[in-house]
Amino acid sequence: MTLNFQKYQGTGNDFILIDNLNGAWDSLGINAIKKLCNRNFGIGADGLIKINSSAQYDFEMDYYNADGTKSFCGNGARCAVTFLYDNIIFKNKFVFSAIDGMHEAEITENSVALKMNKTTFEVQPNEPFVLNTGSPHFVKYVSELEQLDVFNEGRKIRYASPFEQDGINVNFVKPLSPHSISIRTYERGVENETLSCGTGATACAIVQAVQMQLFGEQKIDIEVAGGSLKVAFNRVNPTNFIEIKLIGPAIKVFEGKIEI
Repeated sequence: MTLNFQKYQGTGNDFILIDNLNGAWDSLGINAIKKLCNRNFGIGADGLIKINSSAQYDFEMDYYNADGTKSFCGNGARCAVTFLYDNIIFKNKFVFSAIDGMHEAEITENSVALKMNKTTFEVQPNEPFVLNTGSPHFVKYVSELEQLDVFNEGRKIRYASPFEQDGINVNFVKPLSPHSISIRTYERGVENETLSCGTGATACAIVQAVQMQLFGEQKIDIEVAGGSLKVAFNRVNPTNFIEIKLIGPAIKVFEGKIEI
């Protein structure tokens, strides 16, 4: 069978997008997904997204990591919304479902603002922090980020107890100011450093607010290897963050056909 696909990226986090609104690719298996995401033997991507139909919402985002495992992906969600806008539904606001529940997103001229779901974490007296922003994240502050061996240091934490079985994304953070940070991320499922991670950026922004004791409506600027993101939120008390939004670009790279 011939698969028509499009490739999108959000600050360097890249994804294969498939229109599956008619269910034609419901049976696309894990082995095929892994091969399609392989950068040597397939299209190459950090993940694959099937755009499924939904009875309640504009669509369902069915996301797979490069190794075939499933999770929520913030940058992938922004790319999925842009794919719908470019090809199927020409409107600026979307409501869709994902593995972690319902999301809203709004497209502006240069970016997509994605509303994240409730974040869960425990306030700890000392770092590192562990929290879930749709995917689990480990956040550690470092003084030297540029020279850090993210692959090996991140891999040690990702496969350490108690994270080994389910995995965890590992984020290394360098603060630039109270409202600005730089991060590098080792992603489970990709099992490597990626140029960007949306749920990781969200996790790091929340940790920065805790570290800097920021309350009320805030916006954190985030530098990643693939560009810049923003995370906006309202911190109403020490452990309650509402109206969390991941904001950044989502861009079509190319489209093509491949035999499955």
